[in-house]
Amino acid sequence: MPNTPCLVGESASAIATSEEATSEDEELVRRLFATVGTTISVDEGLIDAVTGLSGSGPAYIFLMIEALSDGGVRSGLPRGVATKLAAQTVMGAAKMVLETGKHPGELKDMVTSPAGTTIAGIAALEEHGARAAFIDAVTKATQRSKELSKL
Repeated sequence: MPNTPCLVGESASAIATSEEATSEDEELVRRLFATVGTTISVDEGLIDAVTGLSGSGPAYIFLMIEALSDGGVRSGLPRGVATKLAAQTVMGAAKMVLETGKHPGELKDMVTSPAGTTIAGIAALEEHGARAAFIDAVTKATQRSKELSKL
């Protein structure tokens, strides 16, 4: 199941194979999906969670980029500049997670200095429940995927 970033070769796809599928079948699917991004194997029972996280996830990130851009505009940046900075910030942060192997919390702490601007912004995000909202978005989308699979 690829997600919409497959349109730019950056999909986060997951595959689940049945007992009937051969290793050659799985390799063929991997090779096909590799043309549009990254592929991970999961148990069939986790496909709904994949849908909730990486299937729906691009929309969550688009919303976050839009909100960051709005914050930049509110702070005086032109829209185009704000959107480009927001998108590049997300891409750079994601690349750091993928390439360093460090936990996102550790990377966050590397940016956060005592009494600085970042901790002020993080405090605002936590006060408004940003972390809980992302967790809830994934779990609600996972549940909806389970409901839709029964139709």
